[in-house]
Amino acid sequence: MKKAKVLAFVMAGGEGSRLSPLTSHNSKPSLPFGSRYRIVDFVLSNLLNSGIHSVYMLVQYKSQSLIEHVRKAWVVSPMRNEEFVTVVPPQMMRGGDWFQGTADAVCQNLNLIQLHNPDLVLVFGADHVYRMDLEQMIDFHREREADVTVAALPVPIDDARGFGVIVADYAGRVHEFQEKPADPIPMPSDPTRAYASMGNYVFNAKVLVEALEAAGSRSEHDFGQNILPRLKDTHRLFAYDFATNNVPGIQLYEEKAYWRDVGTLDAYFNAHQDMLIWPPRFDVFNPQWRIFSSNYQGPVARMLNATMKNSVVAAGSLVHGASISNSIIRREVIIDDDVEIEDSLIQDYVHIKRGARLRRAIIGNYNVIEAGTRIGYDPELDRCRRYNITEGGITVVGPGEVTTTMRAFSE
Repeated sequence: MKKAKVLAFVMAGGEGSRLSPLTSHNSKPSLPFGSRYRIVDFVLSNLLNSGIHSVYMLVQYKSQSLIEHVRKAWVVSPMRNEEFVTVVPPQMMRGGDWFQGTADAVCQNLNLIQLHNPDLVLVFGADHVYRMDLEQMIDFHREREADVTVAALPVPIDDARGFGVIVADYAGRVHEFQEKPADPIPMPSDPTRAYASMGNYVFNAKVLVEALEAAGSRSEHDFGQNILPRLKDTHRLFAYDFATNNVPGIQLYEEKAYWRDVGTLDAYFNAHQDMLIWPPRFDVFNPQWRIFSSNYQGPVARMLNATMKNSVVAAGSLVHGASISNSIIRREVIIDDDVEIEDSLIQDYVHIKRGARLRRAIIGNYNVIEAGTRIGYDPELDRCRRYNITEGGITVVGPGEVTTTMRAFSE
């Protein structure tokens, strides 16, 4: 079978309101993840590792930090015109509106599809943490002569009530979509689980263009709610079982079909814990399927008389006489004497001064935590300080301001 020409759209325009206050200045896909990544790095790495090198990233809300990250970290090949990761803000090509939904975002950029004339168009989200060999999904799509293929995650029936559910037969042919149903219809092969839509699609290019033009005439703007339910009655739609995807280098101790929507503060925090536990559910170290990110040029981390337990400290950070357990410390963080940090995420360019105590907390970047401060010990006191307390009991301090005590190496 001749190799298909593939063009990818990455949907990175989400506002991320449920991740506030971390998204007060940044879009959801640009949020830090782990010790050195951003959330968007996962989908971009999956695309490039899968041999898909023509990528347009559609952005909208608070996109400047994301644009800067892509500019610095994702230069694919300046010598080959078909190898690129390019950021595309709303172009107003079809009027004066911003993107009204996922389908509308692609519809406003149909000229890019016409420019490249691909066989297949991938439409993938930018705000999930996972590894996936997309070539296997494309092979599935072509072998079944599908018009559209939707990535499907098997989830327990009770959990499926919070997702868009795909109803498919044994061959994967889609017959129905259910939006957060009270009674999800199970997978044909497993009555205890249902197919949850991952929001990732493979389209035959001609089918996509025709569907978007028709949807535009009806003022319909969303793939999941509008485009796909209509196409299932007229075209060949299939569900691709993500659990069958085999990524090289995955360890036996990892959760094979690991995929997390980190769209809430608790989900964001818990996904970090999945990396910290031993053995991890998701191991970011995989030389056969690397997660790429920025080429940071700062110095290595320094730990001076520090006590570390099950934690990660990123480059450029200085830990002096502190005790840190089950936590992730990102870049250029300064932690002074007699600080105790437990079960926490400390983002870039934070200074935690002498004697501070942090427990089950997320500290946004560019913050100074003053000497003796206690965060995560008294919820009422934290609320009085206008910190956010999640349903899971995590205290979240939003991004602060740059101060003269901080250092800042450019990425």
